[in-house]
Amino acid sequence: MEIFDCIAAVARPIHDFGDEFMSDEATAAVGLRAGFLPGRGFYCRGRFGVLGEAPASVVQAVQGFLGPHLVTAGWLAGRPVMPAEEAAACYALAVRTWGRAHIPGDVDVEHFNHLAQRLIEAADADALPLFAGWRAQPCPGNDPVGAAMQRVHVLREHRGACHLAAVRLCGLSAQAAMVINLGVEQATHYGWQQPHAVATTQVLRRQRAERLTDEMQAPLYATLTDRQRTEFAQLINALTVSLIP
Repeated sequence: MEIFDCIAAVARPIHDFGDEFMSDEATAAVGLRAGFLPGRGFYCRGRFGVLGEAPASVVQAVQGFLGPHLVTAGWLAGRPVMPAEEAAACYALAVRTWGRAHIPGDVDVEHFNHLAQRLIEAADADALPLFAGWRAQPCPGNDPVGAAMQRVHVLREHRGACHLAAVRLCGLSAQAAMVINLGVEQATHYGWQQPHAVATTQVLRRQRAERLTDEMQAPLYATLTDRQRTEFAQLINALTVSLIP
């Protein structure tokens, strides 16, 4: 499989599988048991805790695509519960727990972990701090299924960080990109206050940003052979089969 064909095949399933985890009530329940209140505290403190004890404005700048008020409120709400590093570890545990419940038992997770780790290690993390933080998060070797889900999450963070950089390089705001991608109503759900429809020229800019995101990811997938890229795409499809209606 060619590099860009592989990227096109895996980008959406990786993104959507991560979305399923993040929006699942079972994930929220992990946060509640850890002492977080209902809301975005566990999500913000856990996902962005790999950045350390950063000001809310810095967390917002790093993650980009969620509205500032949502991120600030969630980050500050989670701060009294536990330190950032501990919250990130708790979130990683939730990632792995969710993976064990949703990754089919017949998937060759050992081979997936081998290929995924090659991609993760090959990535240049410069200007991608959220990805760098998650790549540095410990991944236990005695839980191959959970580790597979954590690596899916890390790869999702890589593409997300690349896409934020690409969006800004193409002259779009993160808010405009969210409106184009999800529509005004859904952009509001993700924390953007009073978002507006965007011009056609901005839609074209987002299309360019998607292409640029693929180009930024290409060096990772170039480290795999054609056969390995085919295998990786097949494994992603098998891992995320629960997404199929």
